[in-house]
Parts: sequence; structure tokens; C-alpha cells
Amino acid sequence: MALGVVTVIPLAAHLGLRSRDQETRGHLPQVPPPLQAALPFLSPDPSFQRWAHVALNDLAASVSSSSLRSAPGGPVEATDDAFWDQFWADTATSVQDVFALVPAAEIRAVREESPSNLATLCYKAVEKLVQGAESGCHSEKEKQIVLNCSRLLTRVLPYIFEDPDWRGFFWSTVPGAGRGGGEDDDENARPLAESLLLAIADLLFCPDFTVQSHRRSTVDSAEDVHSLDSCEYIWEAGVGFAHSPQPNYIHDMNRMELLKLLLTCFSEAMYLPPAPDSGSTNPWVQFFCSTENRHALPLFTSLLNTVCAYDPVGYGIPYNHLLFSDYREPLVEEAAQVLIVTLDHDSATSTSPTVDGTTTGTAMDDADPPGPENLFVNYLSRIHREEDFQFVLKGIARLLSNPLLQTYLPNSTKKIQFHQELLVLFWKLCDFNKKFLFFVLKSSDVLDILVPILYFLNDARADQSRVGLMHIGVFILLLLSGERNFGVRLNKPYSVRVPMDIPVFTGTHADLLIVVFHKIITSGHQRLQPLFDCLLTIVVNVSPYLKSLSMVAANKLLHLLEAFSTTWFLFSAAQNHHLVFFLLEVFNNIIQYQFDGNSNLVYAIIRKRSVFHQLANLPTDPPAIHKALQRRRRAPEPLSRTGSQEGASMEGSRPAAPAEPGTLKTSLVATPGIDKLTEKSQVSEDGTLRSLESASQPSSADGSPAAEEPSQAWREQRRPSSSSASGQWSPTSEWVLSWKSKLPLQTIMRLLQVLVPQVEKICIDKGLTDESEILRFLQHGTLVGLLPVPHPILIRKYQANSGTAMWFRTYMWGVIYLRNVDPPVWYDTDVKLFEIQRV
Repeated sequence: MALGVVTVIPLAAHLGLRSRDQETRGHLPQVPPPLQAALPFLSPDPSFQRWAHVALNDLAASVSSSSLRSAPGGPVEATDDAFWDQFWADTATSVQDVFALVPAAEIRAVREESPSNLATLCYKAVEKLVQGAESGCHSEKEKQIVLNCSRLLTRVLPYIFEDPDWRGFFWSTVPGAGRGGGEDDDENARPLAESLLLAIADLLFCPDFTVQSHRRSTVDSAEDVHSLDSCEYIWEAGVGFAHSPQPNYIHDMNRMELLKLLLTCFSEAMYLPPAPDSGSTNPWVQFFCSTENRHALPLFTSLLNTVCAYDPVGYGIPYNHLLFSDYREPLVEEAAQVLIVTLDHDSATSTSPTVDGTTTGTAMDDADPPGPENLFVNYLSRIHREEDFQFVLKGIARLLSNPLLQTYLPNSTKKIQFHQELLVLFWKLCDFNKKFLFFVLKSSDVLDILVPILYFLNDARADQSRVGLMHIGVFILLLLSGERNFGVRLNKPYSVRVPMDIPVFTGTHADLLIVVFHKIITSGHQRLQPLFDCLLTIVVNVSPYLKSLSMVAANKLLHLLEAFSTTWFLFSAAQNHHLVFFLLEVFNNIIQYQFDGNSNLVYAIIRKRSVFHQLANLPTDPPAIHKALQRRRRAPEPLSRTGSQEGASMEGSRPAAPAEPGTLKTSLVATPGIDKLTEKSQVSEDGTLRSLESASQPSSADGSPAAEEPSQAWREQRRPSSSSASGQWSPTSEWVLSWKSKLPLQTIMRLLQVLVPQVEKICIDKGLTDESEILRFLQHGTLVGLLPVPHPILIRKYQANSGTAMWFRTYMWGVIYLRNVDPPVWYDTDVKLFEIQRV
């Protein structure tokens, strides 16, 4: 698969080079027509040699600096292999060496002052990779050349992408390198990017280089790369592959280098500003995941299995990670990053998987699919065997739980750092494969995912550099909470103690979820406020299924209501009252559907009955509103600690620390409002979900605008409000009245009306001061026939949309940018997808 001849003449026009460059170099000659059609790569024709100005300006200090500058006797020939080979024939270089010896300023200088030389360098490096893929890299020298070329391209590509004039360079056609070979005309010529991607794919299944050869290694019997079935060379046992190859350090390292180059190719997305409405696809990913890549299936399987089969604990020897270097972890990290980038596919605007896990169009269809077909997404959505689901889920749960492991010896177990990539991968699995989502929720295994997520949320709540981690954790829980089974699973007792600085409690996983959410809301940093709607929506979604809340969790919910229902908070922003609506909906769901078993919550509601009375009697006159806003600067006092356990924290826990000064973080696009993130479904009597059209939103039986979503309500409620002279929003009496009349208080007020006199009578008659007696009375009480007719259960299910797709893209690339510091592939380049900030 030769690249064919390279014409650098059109490059000047194609790249939009500056006129001063033209003047510096003089006008470049036209390449003779025979050269374009017939001559081999970088022809020695004299008329072409004038292109080979050597101005690479110390491009690699390992090469003699004098040879990089124009030789005194004239330019070095472009086909002077003795010169060009210096860039990749040195056996002593590592990827770190290349980054250290090729400064950013020098690459930019060559790009600006001598673009033809940079183009020639890229063409030559790609040609070497293609030749290596063709030959099968049998000799050590060939392997070294392939590695050095991949390192050099990894170094140079970000500087190609950051310049808009150069961005299309790799997608310009190479005359003579037609897709079908032979006498193809230039319309069918293969762009340089495609040649590079196909070469990388071939090299990732190259016997004795990146995979174990199945034959005895001799020159005569070496495997033919063209007839090789790469499905027999999948890197790891797991999904669709039962054989586990012998671990090989050299193969792992070579795979890692090629995957890093592949990830760098895909990173063109970093240099384009976020545009959620464009729905643009990454051409590098689109081609690599298309039917043009004959290795798409084995490569997808290799990446997925490599990640999910990884066990960082190994043999369980304490401190083994300090004694032996783990060469597997860097490969697993790289595989996870490449995998999530190839799965960056907007499911809202394309052929997304249906509920049964199949896709609406497959790569094998005769008719062209309606959109760009991504085989990696297709394969992911088609996984259906239970043993495959079990392998994937166990693998991800094991890795997510790894940072939570506790031993009696401090720091004795290896801690992985790529949990954010794993969360994105888990999200993609649930989003694209509904059968996998149902499998996850079918058993208590989902709790093995829930607990680590809650740990990460709690740990990151005070660290501004980890706000993206907070968002993805909450998004995953929002997705899971839309399914009934998730709420049911939360009733399992929580016994495995994870070190978190939260109150000690005896209860279920639902209690853990509520306690952690309370901690995030009350002690997280300011930038988490947009997540409050999401957090409470998750609690609303699971509330009809919670059989028995602990006293700690019940008090946390009441504390949130008390904080959110203060007048200064309700009147200080147009949307704040929606948090009260969410909490009241939680209480109503539990009272109407899970009254038996929830005596702790009922008791907490009775104790805090004044909060509900204050809400019912909320002042609406302008003087009262003005007076409430005067207290706006003073935050409400937290609830007094009511139980001896309440103040205690879990053993081995520590509060979340703020980010270290100087920590880098990447900016994120704004997340859509909860109404854009979710669609409302009503639970029918048979337990199925019926989607509710936004046009007809029924209110619940007790007057709750349960189906009303914040942003729609905000628009309606902002109309009667007045605006101050500065354009700032200010509340009015009409605005307060518009939503006060819809507060869903009827059920709770009826409960208080029935139970409070009974509880007071028992206390007086028996002289009770012990709350356990009251709880015992409430456990045996009933409100059957005394409460309003139960309202329909409303679930707000996550729905895919272009806004969240764009958020995931910026978050994912931000994580990859910050995680790749050795070598620093993208550091100090002009990325546009996000901003780099120092905390």
C-alpha cells in the first residue's frame, strides 16, 4: 500500500500560506505531469528537488543541528534517505526524548517559515508506518523505525491541528494512492489521514510486534499480514474471545505507543470550538470506525477486554506496586481513552440503539445508513450475552472500587487514576445498549457501581478542579434512577463500610445516597448549585420504592426542606422554589406508597411540622418580600444535631480537600436544565411507564404541579415579576402567589392533622419522653382511607440530547488533556474546545 507520489506544489495554496513565505522561498516550480502520475514517493527528479529545502530548525537535537539547516552547498534532496532517516533511525530515543528534544517553538517555526518541509516530514513518517504495516515489521530495525515515526507524529500532529490553515492537510489527497490502487484518478486518491489510520490499525495486529505470533518465528514462515485474521489475535479474553494470550511487556508497550498516536489523530476535536447544534462528526473517528478498517471488530473487542480484564491488585502482595512496575496500567488507560473517544457519538441525532439493544441500521445493510455509521457504537450496542455483560460489569465495578480499598497497611494497595474514563465508558454502555442497562439493574450488582460513584461525589464536592467528575457521577445516577429496578435495589442494607466523612448510620443504600447528596448540597462549593435540581430529581425518582429510611436520612431530607423553604432563599431567585416542590414530591411519594416501614420519616415530619405550616402561610405582600430579601446575605443556620450518632463520621474518613494551588482544570460547557435532561413518564397500574406529552401535564391529586418542569415554570413565573432598573430580577406578590397556590401540601397536612393529636395524647397520657415509644406507635399506625387518593407516580427519565452530547465531548477531552502529562501531548497548544485554568 504505497502512498504514491506527494505533490507539495499545491500545498502552498492549500495551506493558505503567507505571502512573505512566498517571497522568502521564491515562487515554487510546477511539478511535471509525469511526476504526479508515475514517479515513486518523493521523486529524485531535479525539478522536484528544489522543494526539499531543509529548514527544520533543530527539529530534533538528536540529529546534528547543522544537518537540519540548509546545507552551505545548497538544499538537501528530499529523497536523501541518509538525511531523513536520521529522524527515525536512532535506536536510543524514547517518546519522552522526542518531546524533550523537539520544542514547540521549533515546530511552529518550521510550520510558519518552511511549510513544505513540515509537509515532507509528515509524508515521510506516514510512509514509513505504511511500509512497516506492509512488511509486518519482521526486523528490529523496522520496529524501531515504526515506533520513532509514531512518536514524531504524536509530537507534531497537535501543532498541525492548532493552525486552521493546516487542519485540512492530512485530508488532502495523495495523487497515485487510490483506494483501489492501480490507475485510479485523483478523485479516488486516498487522503494521508486514511493511509495513516489504516497503517496504525494494521500495526496493532502485527505478529511479534504488538501480538503474539501463532507460528514459530523464522523468516521463511513469518505470517503474511495480508491474509492474517486479526480476530484470532484479540489482545485479551472476554467479550467474544475465550483465549487469554500470554502477557508480553514489549507488545504492551508497542500497543501503547500506537494507541497514543491514534488518540492524537482523534484529538483534532480539541482544536474546534464547542458547537452543540452542529452535530459535527470527527472525520478521524468516523473513518477509523467505518467498514474501511478491516480490524474494527477485533480492535474494539481488544480495547474493551483489555480494560475490563485488568486487575490492579494482582496477587494481593502488599506494596507490590512499589516493588514491580505495572506495565499493564498505562496500556489499559490508553485503551480506555481511545475507546471512549471512538464511542463519542450523538445518540440523539443518529441511528441509536432501540430498547432491545439492536440498532436501527447495521453496517451490513445494502442501503446506505441514514447517518455516519460508527462500527464501534454498533458493536457495543449489539453485545447481548449475559456472560459478556457480567464480564464487563464486574470489570468496571472492580476498577471503580479500587480507590476505595482499605487494608491495615496504609498505601499498600495500588490505586488506579483513570476512574473518570471508566465512568464515561459505563455511561456509553448504558446509553447505547439498553440490554446492558437492564442487566445492570437486574441484580444488586448495580450497587457495586453506585457506592464508588457516591464515594467520588463525596470526595470531590469541595474541589473545584473536579466539578466535571461531580457532573458525570450525577448524570449516571439520573440515568439509573429512571428505571424502577434502581429504586428497588436501593433497599438492600448497606454493610460494606467505605471511608467517607458522613454520619454513621445503620440502614440501606438509599440512606447512603440521601446522606451523600445532603453533604454535597450543604458543604459542596458554589459551582455545584446547578446540580441541585438533578440531585433532587434522582431522589424523587426512587422515592416511591424506598421501604424504610433511617432516622439519619429522614432528618437530612427535612433539613434540606428547612433550608430551601426559608423566605430569603425562596425569594432570591426565580427557580429556587422548585427545590421545595421536589422535596414535597419525595415526602408525598413515600407517604402515599411506602407509609408502612417509614415511621422514621413520618416522625421527622411531625417534629418539623412548623416548616410545613410556614410554607402554607408564606407571606406574599411586598413588605414581607422586601424584608426577607434583606436577610439574603445571611445563610440559614444548619439544623441542630439531634442524635449522638449524627455528628460522628465514618472511621478512616477525611473531609474533601480543596484543589492544590496551581492545579490545572478544564472548563466545561453549561449543562442543559433538568427539563432538557429528562422526559416525564407516568407509572401505570401494571408497572409500565407511559410517556407524558409536555402539552398535557396532569397535576397530582393533591394539587402538585408534579409534571411541571423548572424551565417552563420559570418562563411562566417570570412574566408577572418586575425587573429592577439594573435589569436584575426581583420577586413580586403575583409571582409568589402563582406558585404558592400549587404547593403540594395537602397530603402532608392531612397526615399532620390526623397523627399530631394522637402523638401528643400518647405523650401526655403515658408521660413519654422516649422517641422509641413514639416510633413504635407510628409503626403500627395506619392512614388508610384518611389520606387523599394516591397521585400517579411520575418518573423523570434521562433523555439524550445534543446539549449533553456536547458536554460529554468537552468533559472527555478535558480529562484526556489533563491525564496525558507524560509525555505532555497537548500541553501548551492552542486548544479551542475548552479553556485551561489554574485553580
